[in-house]
Amino acid sequence: MTGRLAHNGPKTFVFDLDGVVYVDRAGVPGAGDALTKLDRAGHQVLFATNNSSRSVDSVVANIRKRTDYRTTAGAVITSGLAAAHLLSDDNEVCLIFGSEELEQTLIGAGIEVTAEHEHATAVVIGLDRGLTYQRLTSAVLAVRRGARLIATNDDATYPAPEGQYPGCGALVAAVERATGVDALVCGKPNLPMQRLIEQSIEHPEVWMVGDRIETDLELANRAGWGKILVLSGVATPDAMAESATRPHHTINSIAELAALMSAETNDIAR
Repeated sequence: MTGRLAHNGPKTFVFDLDGVVYVDRAGVPGAGDALTKLDRAGHQVLFATNNSSRSVDSVVANIRKRTDYRTTAGAVITSGLAAAHLLSDDNEVCLIFGSEELEQTLIGAGIEVTAEHEHATAVVIGLDRGLTYQRLTSAVLAVRRGARLIATNDDATYPAPEGQYPGCGALVAAVERATGVDALVCGKPNLPMQRLIEQSIEHPEVWMVGDRIETDLELANRAGWGKILVLSGVATPDAMAESATRPHHTINSIAELAALMSAETNDIAR
């Protein structure tokens, strides 16, 4: 990947969601227009999120509600789907430490679930806003009895209007500490998520657009994709300066993406 966006031919853009397309309940200003322009120009627009608390259908509805951009279920990849894909051939009985929509994602993939820690052969952890001590205890007991520990993602936080809220990684850390077992992580930048995204890619030139250096950009680094960092979510210029994983481009938000592509075209023309 040369770092140029202006090559001839259509491209695939893979967008993170939280902090890139929207922040909590509000769309990033200009996000819908940016996505629509890419779509109309013939580029493929995909979304890949580490947030496993929503089903794909909920993510599709949320993107439309926050930005007015109309996407489809086939364009959305979640870390919950990555976990389901990983487990689909393993005949596991899964205890879900996460949202009801994560549970429905796994059930929809044909995976057996249980509410009893005694019966679980795997524990799947996602962001759980209904967190209780009993739910945490059930997950710990199942893992201590020998159940596999699967994390949809290990993002420590996610962006919200007041600041950084605790993410799935905070819950994963609690279970790991209580059991002494390291979780197998499915979400970005790990291979289960990469493989699932790759199944949806239509064009050879791929650009990852994200706000996390350690997940979004690192995934692109491993996959050989272009890297565009946005500063509308988690990442800061200071964090970028301290990281060994560097973006090809840094913009304030995806509202600047069209201008970036235009500037690169003009630069090449000169």
